[in-house]
Formats: sequence, structure tokens, C-alpha cells
Amino acid sequence: MKHHDLVLGTAGHIDHGKSSLILALTGTDPDRLSEEKQRGITIELGFARLPLDDGTTLGVVDVPGHEKFVRQMISGSTGIDMALLCIAADDGIMPQTTEHLAVLELLRIPTLVVALTKTDLVDDEWVAFMVDEVSERLAGGPYEAAEVVPVSSRTGAGLDDLKAALGRAARTTSRQKASDTARLPIDRVFTIKGAGTVITGTLWSGAISVGDELEVLPNGRISRVRSIQIHGESVERAEAGHRVALNLNALSTDEVRPGDFLATPHTVFATDRFDADFTYLGIPSSDKPLESGARVHVSHGTREVTGRVLRIGEPLAFKRGDRAYAQIRLDEELPVSWRDRFIVRSYSPVHVIGGGVVLRAHPKRSTTATPEKTDLLDALRDEDGTRAAECAFYLEKSPVTCDEVAQSAGCCPSTAREVLETLEKARKACRLQSDQAGAIQYFTTPRYVQKMRSSIENALLAFHNENPTSTGISKEALRQKVAGRLSADCFDALLLDAQATKHAVVHAGEVCHPQAGAGAQALEQQAAETLLAALREAAESPASTSELFSSCNIEPALGRRALSSLEKTGDAVRVTKELAFAAEVVSRFEHAVRTRLADGASASASELKDAMGVSRKYAIPLLEYFDDKGITRRSGDERVLTGR
Repeated sequence: MKHHDLVLGTAGHIDHGKSSLILALTGTDPDRLSEEKQRGITIELGFARLPLDDGTTLGVVDVPGHEKFVRQMISGSTGIDMALLCIAADDGIMPQTTEHLAVLELLRIPTLVVALTKTDLVDDEWVAFMVDEVSERLAGGPYEAAEVVPVSSRTGAGLDDLKAALGRAARTTSRQKASDTARLPIDRVFTIKGAGTVITGTLWSGAISVGDELEVLPNGRISRVRSIQIHGESVERAEAGHRVALNLNALSTDEVRPGDFLATPHTVFATDRFDADFTYLGIPSSDKPLESGARVHVSHGTREVTGRVLRIGEPLAFKRGDRAYAQIRLDEELPVSWRDRFIVRSYSPVHVIGGGVVLRAHPKRSTTATPEKTDLLDALRDEDGTRAAECAFYLEKSPVTCDEVAQSAGCCPSTAREVLETLEKARKACRLQSDQAGAIQYFTTPRYVQKMRSSIENALLAFHNENPTSTGISKEALRQKVAGRLSADCFDALLLDAQATKHAVVHAGEVCHPQAGAGAQALEQQAAETLLAALREAAESPASTSELFSSCNIEPALGRRALSSLEKTGDAVRVTKELAFAAEVVSRFEHAVRTRLADGASASASELKDAMGVSRKYAIPLLEYFDDKGITRRSGDERVLTGR
């Protein structure tokens, strides 16, 4: 973990000197756009570079502080790893300071340093008093160990102490979002003459290289990265945690906007609802609970949309300080993923009232708290990907793919596959697959497979009872009767299992019961086709008939009937009770024997064995078969043609 991969975000009241402090620390003025300069406040998210004495380099994000722009403050904080909270020594903790602190806590920013600014405006006694007051306010919370450092941007007093405190904080801070997938919420979009569209933002996870393709969410457009800049320097590759500027090709500023999301194509999917670990802070100066279903503003990444918060399970309201599972339903889709942070603000008037962590990004539309769902949410809350994948599997009532389990659990597909294969080895999961080329693999419980075998068999018996003259039912009609909600491919996989376990027979596009007249006939024909293919493949060296039946997964009684039908049709020849050949192979043997014994010649069994090109194991039964058929006859130790 390299410290220079960390992003430091500033927070605090509008007049508490954040931008001045960053300028004093970094030499970069975040208020650099002309409009921002005229208004004297930071509107968009500026960023600067802060090198520390120990070699650590921090990317510094200055986020807007005044009331009107709390949304941008949330946007900036969502991508940061540690925070610098600015509190003016002459003003102290203001309502906006408290709100910003609440946002940092809700977003679970792990590390905080407090800069007590403008100390040149007060005396030392007042500074000491304010340090105590701030420490008292932080006591009992996640930032009670935060250092409070008095500084003055105007005189430079305390700046070295602040840099040292930031260095100590950086050493105890680790990357917030670890994932191989590139994800970047966009906070700025503009055009550079001769280059085209440029976006900026904090790379949440993964890495981006020049030439990579990225998907714009939620609209789904694909673009390629033409160039990358970090802190004004061109680079070939950017790692997670950096503030980056990307020059994108084939996109206009109408096709990508602040609030959009960039991601590795087809890895992140926007959703209109998600399950979350939600904390309700309450509305300022009110103990009124938040009713389940209340309209709110939801901020994620650099976008804010409206939606509703619904409590999962009982009771149906959130009291101040409640932390509970909730389903957030959105009026516009957001590209959320497991472990993402979000903030909730009241609908009107607008205040920060809560927030939390995304658990399930693609849940069903339900607020029922079943034990299985609660187990999954608990595993996701505990960040246990392996347990989450197992819980996600058991939560599903029908067969699922590895990717579906990964998406439901929020884990990577490799973790999901590992869990499913472990369950399969323990016989707690069954793997199913249709016989189509490139077919999808499905996983489900043994209990479900057994239930579907019975359902398919019962449906077939009912069909034959109602349609005694019909040879069978179409696959699609059977699917509609038995499991209409399953895809055709998934049902094919279940039907293949039902065939293998002799609960159904599929022949000529129709499905029938094995014991129905048409079914039994079809089953015998299927077995005959399987045996003939095996005999042809074995050619001159087939296995014994009992071994043949076993290798083809055919019951002996059915195998004997099928072999008899092959003999009747002239496709196979049974030389002995335990030895059979494809008919064309026996014809080749007969031709070889007739050629060797032509013109009245005679030959020993060994010589005829060599003529046929087989081992003694096969030669003797074949020669005895030819004797029985009157093709050859013995003359002493040799054989001759009978003349037939």
C-alpha cells in the first residue's frame, strides 16, 4: 500500500478557510476558475497535490462548504480516504460543521485530522479552549482519536505540525475500495480545443490505462481513453485512489456529464433499488421518526437522485439513531455496488438525515425480512464475501448461474465459483447444464432437483393420461406446465437431468414418460442409437456388452432390448452373448477371411487372426461365429470356405 495513493478531502464551514489552507499547504489555489474567483467560493471540486516530509504524497480535494453546495461536499467525500476538517478558531463548531462531520461519519471515512484555522485572530488561551471543545465534540465517536492542530494560513504558524499530523494519519489509513474493476464517478466535464472531451474524478477502484475502453453509466455509451493526467502530468496508467483527468474519444459533453459514472465495460449495472445498512441521524431540532417509504434525496458518487427509504422488516419507521436494514428505491437508476457509501437528505427542507453502505445492488422489490435474506445482509454487512455468496445461493428458489450469485452477493465471480464448487463437492449443490453448444452452467440445491424430477414425471403422466394416443409433449409446453418462470435453457438443463435419471425421455423434439408406450419405444430407440455409436467408435475392439451398457449409462435390460433391435435392423452383429460388433465391421472381417481362403486355400486360426488384424481375444469368437453361419468350416487345425 503506497501512501501517495490516498486522497485527502477537506470539509468545514464556508468561511473557515479551507481553500486558503490548501493554498498555504500545497501552493495550489483550488479556487482557480474565474467564476469561482469572482464568487470567492469553490463551486466545483478542485484538487491539489500535497507532498509530505516522509515521501508521502496526498491528492487533496477541496470540497465546497456553504449550505447550497452540500451536495458537492458529499460528492467529494465519497471518493476520499481521509479527511481534513477545518474549524475556525474565532467561530468554533457551526451547524454546517456538524453536518459535514455527520457526512464523513456516514461515509465511514476512516481517518480524520482537524485543522483549527485562523488562530492569528485569537489569543493562545482561546486556542487551547477551542482545542478542548473540538476534542470534546469528537469524544465517543469514530474520530475521538483525531489530532486537532492549530494553524494560521496567513502567518504559516502550525503548517509543519499539520503536515506531520497528516503524515501520521496517512500511515494508519488503507485504501477504501479494493476491486479489480475500474470505477470512477465524474465530477467535471469540459472541452479542450484540439483534444475534445475531458472528465475529472477520483478513481475509486481498479486501474485505467491509455487505450482502455470505459463505459459511461447510466447511458451505456462506450469510449476509449486517449490520454491520462494526474496532478497535471501525463501518465500511461492511473491506479485507484488518484485524482485523474481523462481525455475520452467519441464523446461530446452532451453524452457525458458530471454525476455520470465510468467503469470497465459490462462490469457495473445501474439499478433502481438497493438494500442497505442504513443509519438515521434524525432531522435537526426534531425527534420525528422517518416513516418507511418517505421521499428523500439519495447521493452516491457525484450524483444525487430522489427516491424512498423503506425499512426491511419491523417496525415500519426509523427513530433517531436507528441503524437498520433498508431498501432504497430510486426515481432514477444509480450504478451502485456492494460496500459503496451513500448519503440521504430530507426531501424538503433539505438536511442530511442519514446514510450508510450499499449491501445488495440488485435485490428483488421486497421489504420482507426472511431468515435467508437477513443471513445474506448480515454477511454483506460483515464484508464476508464467501459467506455472502453461500447465503445468496441459498436465497434463490430456482437454479442460478455463477455470475448471478456474484451479482446477488456483490462478490467477484471467482469467489462465487469457488463457493459453488465447494458446495457441490459437499453435495449441497448440484451443477446442471443443457447439451447445447456453449451452454450455461446452473447451480441449485439437490432438493430442488429432486422436486423438479418429480414435477416433470407427474406432468408427463398427466399428459399421457389425458392424451393416450399422443407420442409426447413439446419441451416448451412442458416448461409452461412445470416451470414457466425458468428460461428455456435452464429448463433444458433440468430436463437433461430428468432424462439421465429415467424420469423422462426426449425424442424427436417431444418429451414423454419412460413407461408410456411411446416413451418406452423412444427410450429403446435412444439406447440403440447410443450403443450403435459406441460400437462404431470401438470398431475392431469393442468392450463386452455388460461393460458397453455400463459405459453408455444404459440399464442391462434396456441394453439387451436395444441390442436386439439393432440386430433386427442389421446394424449390429452379436457374435457371442457378451460380444457385439457394428455390422460393417463384421463385414470387413468376413471379407478378410474370404480373401485369405480364396481359391481353396486353408489357414490356421492364427493366420486368419492376422488377416483380420485382431487379437486372439476377438479372433476365436469371430471364427466360431463364421463357422456357425456356414461361411467357414474346420478341417483339422485349419479352416476352409464352405463354398456358400
